[in-house]
Amino acid sequence: MRISQLFSQTRREIPAEAEIASHQFLLRAGYIRPLGAGIFSYLPLAQRCLTKIANIMRAEINAIGGQEICMPVVHPAETWQRTGRWQSIGAEMGRFKDRNEHDMVLAMTHEEVVADLVHNEIHSYRQLPQLIYHIQTKWRDDPRPRAGLIRAREFTMLDSYSLDANAEGLEKQYQAHYQAYLKIFARCGLPVVVIQSDVGMMGGQLAHEFMYLTPIGEDTILFCSNCHYAANRQVARFAKIPPVPEEMLPIEKVATPGRQTINELTEFLKIPASKTAKAVFFIASLAEGEKKQEQFVFALLRGDMEINETKLANAVKAIDLRPATEDEIRTVGAEPGYASPLGLKNGLLIADDLIPLSPNLVAGANETGFHLRNVNCGRDYQPNLVADIASAEDGAACPECSSPMHSQRGVEVGNIFKLGTRYSTATNCTFLDEDGREKLVIMGSYGIGLGRLLACIAEEHHDENGLAWPVSVAPFQVHLVLLSGKDPKLKTRADGLYEKLASFGFDTLYDDREESPGVKFKDADLLGLPLRITLSEKSLALGGAELKLRSSAEKLIVPLEKICIFAQDLIKPIG
Repeated sequence: MRISQLFSQTRREIPAEAEIASHQFLLRAGYIRPLGAGIFSYLPLAQRCLTKIANIMRAEINAIGGQEICMPVVHPAETWQRTGRWQSIGAEMGRFKDRNEHDMVLAMTHEEVVADLVHNEIHSYRQLPQLIYHIQTKWRDDPRPRAGLIRAREFTMLDSYSLDANAEGLEKQYQAHYQAYLKIFARCGLPVVVIQSDVGMMGGQLAHEFMYLTPIGEDTILFCSNCHYAANRQVARFAKIPPVPEEMLPIEKVATPGRQTINELTEFLKIPASKTAKAVFFIASLAEGEKKQEQFVFALLRGDMEINETKLANAVKAIDLRPATEDEIRTVGAEPGYASPLGLKNGLLIADDLIPLSPNLVAGANETGFHLRNVNCGRDYQPNLVADIASAEDGAACPECSSPMHSQRGVEVGNIFKLGTRYSTATNCTFLDEDGREKLVIMGSYGIGLGRLLACIAEEHHDENGLAWPVSVAPFQVHLVLLSGKDPKLKTRADGLYEKLASFGFDTLYDDREESPGVKFKDADLLGLPLRITLSEKSLALGGAELKLRSSAEKLIVPLEKICIFAQDLIKPIG
């Protein structure tokens, strides 16, 4: 490809909307262009990268028995209604009506479609196990698209789905994907860690995420350096040390004027936060058949801990949670800033599992300016549910070995789910076993976002001047730069070298423009191809062409007849 014919153009300015390096460089280098919030066009260079990434994925999933298919982007609503996700997923689902007023869905994921295929195609144990996959467009109407391709609304994913006759088969395919994903990320040049995660809207029995650790990540991961426990903070457990047992004391009402926060209360009463009870209020959306119902949730945990909304949502089986308003808080008999679990009406009271073990806590009195000392769970109030709803924070004790854990930010680039019979039950996906008995197909679901992966590779491989792609995903392997001079034969030699590189199998981007050396070198650094070959009167006078790796400052003059051999040796170790 000659740059003079390339559709996209580079930009010198940093786009105002781009906050992170990958977004800035992908825009400036002409890889992507925004169309709307979280919606992007992938220009020729990015599309070449994505094709290489997709082919790496195909190779590794094919190697574990995958068969590629292609499923629709638009789904009839009834396929999602059968599994209950039409009701349980909120506004992020793209819903619309066709010309006949039928409810339709833009694909967020494809479990429902796979279940429909399985229902019609799989009938006997002889057809199992199976592994099907596709690389297809998705739509999730994220309310907060950010960071370019890291959090987009329209995106492309590799989805694979395992189908098995028993749990042992699922475990085998789950582990096969685990290893295949590690190979995919390694071939793409992206370091990842694997952690346990929440099953979320997918449902099922178990999930793991493949995380790229970076300060730009929205997820927080808790790690134990001693025993290597690791989990997303959404589901991370931690060792909760129960306090020393005490005799239950009588409730005592105390005036606490203007002390609404835990910090204000502990300073006023001269007590640690661990001796207080913190109230957090939510309105939960619950699925009731095909309808949604709102339920007030009063969450209670110790004052030295923070609420974990994912754990809370899972505990009450909520589709969604939102903070309750002050008026909504008062409707259940609680007073904002002075709320108490005593005397609640018409709300769900959920207590963290450390609350029943913590005697004589200070809690609100449901009266402005007053708190209650010596409030005890079980004696003074009875929660509707006791569960782990506290968030693991940096320094929390590991649940396995009690060593202090540390936290890091990360971006989820892949996930794997043991779905079990979650979808086959809802859609009656059954087969006949060897004895002629009807059994449910056991499913697994596995996904990697291509655009997000591309952005994370760009985050990992760049410097202050631009991108620096691994050769495995670079749009071109070689960037040939012609520096114009007085010699009329110079361009002919450059054209010949371009053709020779192509004959050796190199993907080459040829900068044949009438631009200054400074512009060409800046663009070469910005585009980030692995090997730059510069042909100029100066290089010819020194004996050939100049070779330079994007990842190195070292330059090498090589005779023209040996360029291809040297290029192979230089590029091979990178990939």
